Amino acid sequence: MGYDLVTFGETMVRLSPPNFRRLEQTNLLEVNVGGSELNVAVTAQRLGLKTAYVTRLTANPLGRMIANKAREQGVDTSHIIWTDGDRIGLYFVEFGASPRPNTVIYDRRDSAMARINPGEVDWVAIFKGARVFHTSGITPALSENAAAATDEAVRTAKRMGLKVSIDLNYRARLWSPERAREIMTPLVETADILLTTEEDTERVFGISGESYEEVARELAKQFSLEAVAVTIRETPSVWRNIWTAIVYADGEIFRGPKYEIEIVDRVGAGDSFTGGFLYGYLAHGLQEAVLYGVAVSALKQTNPGDICWATREEVERLLKGGGLRIVR
Repeated sequence: MGYDLVTFGETMVRLSPPNFRRLEQTNLLEVNVGGSELNVAVTAQRLGLKTAYVTRLTANPLGRMIANKAREQGVDTSHIIWTDGDRIGLYFVEFGASPRPNTVIYDRRDSAMARINPGEVDWVAIFKGARVFHTSGITPALSENAAAATDEAVRTAKRMGLKVSIDLNYRARLWSPERAREIMTPLVETADILLTTEEDTERVFGISGESYEEVARELAKQFSLEAVAVTIRETPSVWRNIWTAIVYADGEIFRGPKYEIEIVDRVGAGDSFTGGFLYGYLAHGLQEAVLYGVAVSALKQTNPGDICWATREEVERLLKGGGLRIVR
């Protein structure tokens, strides 16, 4: 039996000051690991899929920390490419409070993953018997090499009959909208499933509309996609958000529940949505996909760190109405 889900991308070490301190004032940094595609794999694995995560890591304590975190969650790390050189990327998260927003600073130039080359990963062996391949717009933004390696992975997955899932995941600090459009257009044209936000869609593809539904329809039409998922966040304050999503497929709109969230850490919410969506898509269907995606990503935002710690039982309890009384 092959994997239900294979993901491909970079994971970094995350450093953040505690207690809402600014980076300039702190004398302590909390350590986590975070990367879009790892977050997706962890969420899907915790919900019940068999997942593998592919990346390129430096063989030092930081690289081992990342691999250990993936294995801790049951994600297969046997296809990671190890290198004795290069470096592990870092990023810093400074948590804000209204009116000061959260801030992210990257220190990831020339990381091990940015130096990956086409041909380093044996995609044919990894994809044998697999069902879905997922990556995001962050991965090809890392370097020309990473863009070529991402293209190789996407096209191999498609040729071998996997469903291809892509999160647009635009990062302005990594590349320009014009460069993102150039690289992402052929990748999305190859994909079956696109996950995005209204803001990222307009920045990269210049597509906007009077509603989220209109944006999703236009994306599906322009790129011949099987399904388009759009996550929707309202931010009345930094620490109180309203969260939901829609999915467009075959002329129909599927809607997720709407949750008012007391935010603990919103980083990785979209990734957890993707992991939940792909679990629901493979296990049940599109309506369940958006339900699981929204519910598990809402729960993710109530724990520190990028990685989701919710269980399938917690997700299903929330979907049934949940409740805020102590669970004994």
